[in-house]
Amino acid sequence: MATVWVGDSFRIFPGKYGEDPLWGESHELKFASALSVDSVFLKPPTAFHEPRMPPNDSAGKPGLHGAVWFESLYQSRVDSLTLFALYHNENYPSTLPYDSLTGEGYIDADWPEGLKGPDTKTAVCRIGIMKSEDGGLSWTNKGIILQDLQPRMILRPHNTGINFAGGVGDPSAVSQNGFLYIFYGEYGYPDKYSEKRYSADKEWSGQCISMARIPLEALNEPAGKARRWDGQAFRAQPDSAGRPVKNLQIAKEEGGGPASSPKSKYYWGPSVSWNEWLQCWVMLMAKAEGPSWKGNSIYISFNMHPDLGEENNSQDWSVPKLVLQKPGHVLWYPSLQPLNTPEDRASKYSSLRLGKQARLFYKDMDGKKDAYISDYILKFD
Repeated sequence: MATVWVGDSFRIFPGKYGEDPLWGESHELKFASALSVDSVFLKPPTAFHEPRMPPNDSAGKPGLHGAVWFESLYQSRVDSLTLFALYHNENYPSTLPYDSLTGEGYIDADWPEGLKGPDTKTAVCRIGIMKSEDGGLSWTNKGIILQDLQPRMILRPHNTGINFAGGVGDPSAVSQNGFLYIFYGEYGYPDKYSEKRYSADKEWSGQCISMARIPLEALNEPAGKARRWDGQAFRAQPDSAGRPVKNLQIAKEEGGGPASSPKSKYYWGPSVSWNEWLQCWVMLMAKAEGPSWKGNSIYISFNMHPDLGEENNSQDWSVPKLVLQKPGHVLWYPSLQPLNTPEDRASKYSSLRLGKQARLFYKDMDGKKDAYISDYILKFD
């Protein structure tokens, strides 16, 4: 969940906006503000307001297509009202049909099964940026910064995981030394997909949580400016295959495998913050252990290097450790949020910068309820 202090107000931006042929058009991306952290999180749905969002453009025309979720926020250090939202974007062949001139979009052939059954289609995720100059009351679309194109989609008969046909999604981003470092899940094939030449091991080798970065000075015109980690540096193009963070891949002998398989285990949905108490980076993630991201656990990893831009520091994450497990539940989208203490308020902690203690939030589904909750506080030693 994206959170930020705008002046003396703590502001959150949950929810979904935009067209979706599977689930229906949504206007649930909203915001709420208050002078204290708890006051915001305890607000009823009627106290949230919809910001002014750019409209979806018609299929075949440039612009905003599909649905968006704000996953992470960068706040200008010059003007606190200027915000950049990294959004998770989902499209289908119907909302973003293939354009042979640009190479963007998708071909509706051998498309994998969607979340509502064999007669539905799965989505493709991308990552984009929107900008607000009024603290999040209104937004303009700055475009897509990371995506996988049609040749890297994983199609029938191999894609049976009922998640994504490919793409990159669920981003978390932190700023450091002039760059915005982006953490995301990778679902595409690391080469051109071919039914005859498909390899499950090859797919697995290029997937799991990955990283890219973009210069802060490029956020106003970000298209084409991001670079993925290629195994040695941030040099891979924004629509090409990068290399995942090795320690965040689940080994094949431990059940790890390609995301397109309903039997594979993999980490996804990273949420990264700088911890002032530990003086290191902290990442939470969910663990998929079945189709459609089914999994009942949340994991944590640490990176002890303050400078993510030096040598291989950005890739030096610890092997994830279990934080929470709830058998019989499905847990998604973990994040750490500040407490309602004088210390946290004075420091203006948010989901991106935290202290010795932080509140653990996650989406909890057990067949009866589907809620974003917080039952635990994490204490760091």
